[in-house]
Amino acid sequence: MPAEEKLPYRSDDLSKHFRVSSSTPYDRNGDRYWLDYLKINCHPVTDEHVREWPEKPASFRSSLAEYSAAVHELAQTLLRLIAEGLGLDGGFFAGDLSGGSTQMNVNYYPPCPDPSLTLGLLPHCDRHLLTVLSQGDVAGLQARHGGGWLLVRPIPGSFVVNLGHQMEIITNGLLASVEHRAVTNTAAVRLSVVTLIMPKMECRIGPAPEMVNEATGPAKFKEFEFSEFIKAYSAAAASREDVLHYFRIHR
Repeated sequence: MPAEEKLPYRSDDLSKHFRVSSSTPYDRNGDRYWLDYLKINCHPVTDEHVREWPEKPASFRSSLAEYSAAVHELAQTLLRLIAEGLGLDGGFFAGDLSGGSTQMNVNYYPPCPDPSLTLGLLPHCDRHLLTVLSQGDVAGLQARHGGGWLLVRPIPGSFVVNLGHQMEIITNGLLASVEHRAVTNTAAVRLSVVTLIMPKMECRIGPAPEMVNEATGPAKFKEFEFSEFIKAYSAAAASREDVLHYFRIHR
């Protein structure tokens, strides 16, 4: 769409249900990243949310509502299977742990003249519980593995599922959050759709009692309110080690 039609939605106000921005709010030494994005509060679909969604293109609102409902259903199925695989009740992650406002990021990475100068997105772990990612057909997502970075190649018709910080804390470190980043390229536009499943802000989070056992050892993290974690994550500029250090129990 023309820039003048997008400009009214340009904002760094994190309270807005729909906004357009660039780079990232997490400042590490003033670095900028090769990224434009839409940030949308998309589920549950409420009149308050929809009023802030654009009316153009005409199919946007209905498509967003349909897609967000389908991805939310998929996420709940995945969470039920994860819970059962851990030996927890199938409904363990239902309710407050996954009942926060679902956020969607539509990330647009244009071709970059010199990929050696900047990344598309900084290395980080997701601050919430679970991420469902549709990364299109252009590679660019990398996950940290074995001290290096592993390219996560797109598979047609598939989603990438990332475990967030809250999953690592609830499972007492058994299921680690995945540090990842996005790299740029000189030739092709990359577009990804990221759906973030979050706890409610007032939700109390800590290692599940069932996950404190001989296999995982004593509790590795203290209990906290999710809103407290969000503040610490921003203060740590999304650094995995810095934010986990704040909530880790040091013996």
